[in-house]
Amino acid sequence: LTQAGGFQRNLPTSLRMCIEDLCSKRDELNSQIKQEEDEKERLQHDIRVLSEKLSRVNESLAQRLAARATFDRTIAETEAAYTKILESSQSLLSVLKQEAGNLSKATEPRRKEH
Repeated sequence: LTQAGGFQRNLPTSLRMCIEDLCSKRDELNSQIKQEEDEKERLQHDIRVLSEKLSRVNESLAQRLAARATFDRTIAETEAAYTKILESSQSLLSVLKQEAGNLSKATEPRRKEH
């Protein structure tokens, strides 16, 4: 009975120590949860900031791509027109040389045939 009485006296102390240990573990877990919630909030903020930045970059990129397409189209049209001008100039030069040759022949003094 003495042993049982000693056990009964130690029981409240043991239970109290178990409860304190559980409370300590819960407090540690709460601290970890708070850290992870803070990290989650920071990451969500970073995602919002990066999403907004991505949106601005996408808008700027779309405008630049449209401008580049306009440059490409203008360059292609100008090169095509330039090529036509060169071809026309070549044709004009050919016609001019031919006409100059004809004029030279027409204005040459005729040799008298004996």
